[in-house]
Amino acid sequence: MSQADLSTLLNREQAQEELFDLLRIPSVSADPAYKTEVARAAGWLQAKLTGLGFTARVDQTPGHPIVYAERLTDPAQPTVMIYGHYDVQPEAPLEEWHTPPFEPAVREGRIYARGSTDDKGQAYAHVKGVELLLSQGELPVNVKFLLEGEEEIGSPSIIPYLQAHTDELKADVIVISDGSRFARDVPTITYGVRGLSYVEIHVQGANRDLHSGSYGGAAPNPINALCEIIAKLKDDQGRVTIPGFYDGIEELTEQERSMWASLPHSDAEFAASIGVEALPGEAGYSVLERIWGRPTLDVNGIWGGYQGEGSKTVIAAKAGAKVSMRLVPGQSPDRITQLIKEYVPQIAPAGVKAEVHGHHGGQPVKFKTDSPAIQAANRALHRVYGRDAVFARTGGSIPIVAAFSDILKTEVLFVDFGLNEDAPHSPNESFALEDYFNGILTSAYLLRELAQG
Repeated sequence: MSQADLSTLLNREQAQEELFDLLRIPSVSADPAYKTEVARAAGWLQAKLTGLGFTARVDQTPGHPIVYAERLTDPAQPTVMIYGHYDVQPEAPLEEWHTPPFEPAVREGRIYARGSTDDKGQAYAHVKGVELLLSQGELPVNVKFLLEGEEEIGSPSIIPYLQAHTDELKADVIVISDGSRFARDVPTITYGVRGLSYVEIHVQGANRDLHSGSYGGAAPNPINALCEIIAKLKDDQGRVTIPGFYDGIEELTEQERSMWASLPHSDAEFAASIGVEALPGEAGYSVLERIWGRPTLDVNGIWGGYQGEGSKTVIAAKAGAKVSMRLVPGQSPDRITQLIKEYVPQIAPAGVKAEVHGHHGGQPVKFKTDSPAIQAANRALHRVYGRDAVFARTGGSIPIVAAFSDILKTEVLFVDFGLNEDAPHSPNESFALEDYFNGILTSAYLLRELAQG
């Protein structure tokens, strides 16, 4: 059956209505007030997959539930597991949304709703892709779905779940669609993700807030000290100064640098898209190289002192910052966290106590671009987009990927349907209807191609 035939068979109106029903469920995993809504989304997905002939269940965890479903039709055929998440980011700041975040709206061909691209729209495209094939009486591979409800809070329950269900979760390949294509008309296969070390820096000065007139000029100022510490974490060439930070990293190959340089990228357009006039970063590397293949350190939040209306002349007793470090192959999140824990107290100014507290992390992962699964994905994308895919790495981190490799010993295949302009995690998150429908078609063709080996 040709690509045009599948496209004709796709009921776009129904696919849109079903996704809207899922998007209306405010499954915010970070907020305990939404706990019952997260569970409702899990039940909704279980019911849908059961209706498609899957053996589907909702498995409870110490946090939010995991939806597992399988339809095993032929042991001689490959088994494909599709991973996604149905939890979403909090909607705040609510006042910046043009339409309610949990009431989907279509404007200029885009679905605006929290979770539309991250990850309900992309994950549900696979459900509809399976349904499209089943409507023609075929499912050429064995299919499993693993849909979790805690990805947006670091997936704390997923590793124990994988360890407890290793045999049940066996597959030949795991498909993930939870990111962005390189550009609107450019199908993309992602073959690497950066890792993550996330920490907080806490700085303690005096035993209480001090009057800035009575103590200023003599007492240590934790906010000033924190600024000094942060400034010392990078040099003027954009390199991280933590001793040992770059030890053992896998350098970019000339083939990668050449491949990325050939992509239709414009630094000026990239800067304009985020409303800035300069793109600072590590010297000697292009923008794509810096965001895909080099480690970074960024301050994500900073606090300390009085922040209310008007003035309050105090020297705060405490200050702090949240810091994320994106990692590349050759770096371990545990090791990097330990290095910054050792380094920050060494560069703290006299009079303050500086400590680093580790949060969650994730291993960097990179896959070979010539694997049979990746070649199958390229053929599927070519059927939909009429051109070969480009190969890219992503600057983000998906900790579950390393767990899939380490625990399940299974290759992961990234086929993303979204775009950076979808604004995941931001107000007015969106997903182009065309991308959703193309995702459904891509999923269906991918399952066909994987059956061919």
